Amino acid sequence: MRSVVMGLLCLLPLAWAYPEGVIYIPLDNRPPNWSPCTWQLVDCPPRTLYQGRDGVNPQDLLNWLQEQPGRTLIVSLDALVYGGLVQSRSSTLALHEALDRLEVLSRWRERTNAQVLAFGVIPRHPDATNRERNLALLRNLGYGFVYVEVPWDDALPGSPAVAEAATLPIPTRPGADEAGQVLLLRALNPGVRVRVLYDNPQAAPQVTRYDGIPLQESVARLLASAGAVLVDSRPDLVLMVYTGGDPRRGVLTVLRGLREAPVAVADIARVNRGDASLIGYLVALDLYRDLAAYAAWGTPANNLGTALAQGGLFAVSLCQKAGNPPTACEEWRSRALAQAYLEFLWGEIGRPWVRARFPEPLTEEAARYVFEHLQSEPTPHLRLGQLQPTGLIFPWRRSFEAEWQFRLEPVDQTQR
Repeated sequence: MRSVVMGLLCLLPLAWAYPEGVIYIPLDNRPPNWSPCTWQLVDCPPRTLYQGRDGVNPQDLLNWLQEQPGRTLIVSLDALVYGGLVQSRSSTLALHEALDRLEVLSRWRERTNAQVLAFGVIPRHPDATNRERNLALLRNLGYGFVYVEVPWDDALPGSPAVAEAATLPIPTRPGADEAGQVLLLRALNPGVRVRVLYDNPQAAPQVTRYDGIPLQESVARLLASAGAVLVDSRPDLVLMVYTGGDPRRGVLTVLRGLREAPVAVADIARVNRGDASLIGYLVALDLYRDLAAYAAWGTPANNLGTALAQGGLFAVSLCQKAGNPPTACEEWRSRALAQAYLEFLWGEIGRPWVRARFPEPLTEEAARYVFEHLQSEPTPHLRLGQLQPTGLIFPWRRSFEAEWQFRLEPVDQTQR
């Protein structure tokens, strides 16, 4: 993926009312693929099974799954069959062997009577060396899924992904790394009423870079993936799609949305980077800390799906409506916003700085130097305290991904 994915949310154990017995098998161990495993909402395979860019041994995943009880499974088929997204592009696995691995999933479903939500990815062009095998597998998904979909990965001009998706008998859409989060919203809090606001409505019918379809179509498909409902009035959540050009117009659109419902901001003005002026306004005006969610780390579909999923799960009003304690809801939301800000900080300052100074594969020394450099950058005050980064590593030893650790320092409100 051409996504820049960041850090882990290190949440404290919380009392929660979202359904128990939810198992999640992520695409790989890059956030945001892995970040749902840190939210205390799902049971995940041991992270030690995932070996960074080398992926995961599918048999280890299948062995682990066979030992698990569960009511709901959200699963990456690429991890279960090939070992991850990177492996799905180069695996020489025969189609019949791939189907055999899905038979194990079918037997687990029959034994547990669990509902299974799954996603498989159409790999990006031209990296995949066995596209026909991948597509044939996706055409033969007949294992009693409650829901299954196929995101396509990075559809630049010339990519066959959009045309390939049209040949499949199941829902398809752009994106990939955010798919686990979107299906988590579908499983835990379906039916969220969402109003979509664009900072520039003229951008809605335009084809977006890396998605390969009009922006408004990407939005519609993501809402369908999440089990959300598009509405024009009385929304539970406003999804503000920021396409760039005028950050003041973006802020005004956020304020307009806040008059109706909590606002989740998907900043798609640039790929893999947020708009510094927009987030500067949001922080200075104390609007950032009150957002339901913010995402700017990846492609348009990555950011749309992340903002939608986290807004639908962690907006305090929606979270409480699902039966969760107010303190837990605020904890989730504030930490998700903290993580999103660090993702912005990495894309805007950290990645360019480290790329200019260190060759890949990146070392612990590179992580230490860039972390020290970023310590001088301002961070926002959130509802639970001042964001304080405490550490940074490169799990895949490259600059696309940086895992953050952080804490929220309580502050004296009288001194603000």
